[in-house]
Amino acid sequence: MSTSASSRPRALLSVFDKTGIVEFATALSNLGFELASTGGTARTLRAAGLDVIGVSDITGHPEIFDGRVKTLHPAIHGPLLARLETEADRKGLADLGYAPIQIVACNLYPFSDAARQEPPLDDLALLEMVDIGGPTMVRASAKNHRNVIIASNPARYPSIVEALNAAGGAEGVGLDLRRALALEAYEHTAAYDTAISDELHARWVGRPEHSDDTAEQTARLPNTLLASASKSHTLRYGENSHQAAALYIDPKATGLNTTLVTAKVEGEKPMSYNNYSDADATLRLCRALSTDEWPETPHVCIIVKHNNPCGAALGATQLEAYEAALASDPESAFGSIICFNEPLEPATAHAMEPLFIEVLMAPAYDDEAKSIVMAKKNRRILTIDSPKNRLSPLERILVRKPIEGGWLVQTEEAPVIDWSKAKVATELAPTEAQIASMKFAVRVCEQVKSNAIVMVQGVATVGIGPGQTSRVEAVKIAARRAGERAQGCVLASDAFFPFKDGLEQAAESGAASIVQPGGSIRDQEVIDAANERGISMLFTGHRLFRH
Repeated sequence: MSTSASSRPRALLSVFDKTGIVEFATALSNLGFELASTGGTARTLRAAGLDVIGVSDITGHPEIFDGRVKTLHPAIHGPLLARLETEADRKGLADLGYAPIQIVACNLYPFSDAARQEPPLDDLALLEMVDIGGPTMVRASAKNHRNVIIASNPARYPSIVEALNAAGGAEGVGLDLRRALALEAYEHTAAYDTAISDELHARWVGRPEHSDDTAEQTARLPNTLLASASKSHTLRYGENSHQAAALYIDPKATGLNTTLVTAKVEGEKPMSYNNYSDADATLRLCRALSTDEWPETPHVCIIVKHNNPCGAALGATQLEAYEAALASDPESAFGSIICFNEPLEPATAHAMEPLFIEVLMAPAYDDEAKSIVMAKKNRRILTIDSPKNRLSPLERILVRKPIEGGWLVQTEEAPVIDWSKAKVATELAPTEAQIASMKFAVRVCEQVKSNAIVMVQGVATVGIGPGQTSRVEAVKIAARRAGERAQGCVLASDAFFPFKDGLEQAAESGAASIVQPGGSIRDQEVIDAANERGISMLFTGHRLFRH
């Protein structure tokens, strides 16, 4: 049998995150609440000298199966779901001898942490981390928020105590706060279920990693698209000043400096929506070029403006990489975001002094270099440990794009070009040096908005034509920016030339070798035009659109 109903208002406390729980419980006790609790929470409260009634004392039933079942009982969920505004529910509760529960504090085991353990837990051990009673209590309390105050976020404890004091008890706490807490509770359980679903999908279906077999990738797409992220902070505004914006963090993105959203930010002005968006594009390209394919030029410098690279280069030294990247388009580099794959050096910092930079990213900063960079106002510097990974550990495998009424979802791009299968399309074959430049150019081209044209000399861009509705116009823009450096360059195109006019424009601009996917019904016209002009051309078979 359960214990008889207490005359005191009751609060049920069962939390994994015990931040502030002792202080919260103490305040509730001082307000006259009877404290009920389970397991580790009860031990914590008793150790602090608080009187606590165990859930088993309320239910009259012991915890069973190593604590798997403890709160799933009518003596708990009856009070949580009773509609006290109705006489029938009040009478039913009294007839059963159950005391109303007016406050619940409950938060859940961070399943994501268990999923990331090394070595990984096996399925049975991981499923032990799935909370059953906790989410049920949270959802029941939120459903009945007019009668039950639900605290799923420890940060809310002080405001709840303040409201209780102001109202003289739980009954007087207003509906606005109750609704806000209920909404947070549903967000908490939704995020929890999403974490479980994502991890089990990855384990049991498999991540849709790159494969030439599109059917294989398609089979791994989830049947239900779920997303969960926690609000980090509000940004000044969105893309424009009339738009509201905030930064949200994926629950898997933990650890300072390991990802863009957790990077250490320093500077007088906070990061904006556009800063984060551009920084993501910058970091993506830096990672794409930070490979062992170019051992003699290990330093990478990327300069991005409005989500498109305006300069990218490799160098034997960091300064060499920076100077080559800047030379690609020094005009567009004004107000840009720059990323290096190695710690910032003083010589590079001195070279950047005249340039207005919005954001600078690097894995670390020499003390002298940092003081030089931060001498100018309004610069932000980000420390991010992993600019060298081709795809960061937290790179979304599924790329989501909202459209009216739904989402478009695709698998994340990966290095798809097998250069051993690339075909020489022209009478003149590219040289080894040109092929090396092609590999660099394609890596840059895949990060440029379509239609995209990239001109390179060696392992540095000299002209980029991004985001054009006409491929010919993209060639013209790249050539205009390259100027004389277009003579003898290698040109990369993200998609095939639909007509020979694009190639003719490239030839007039000075391109000596071209790499493109091929696949147009007019490929032969383009090949003939290249042969007439003594241009070598390679077909990769892979389009690289980025919209």
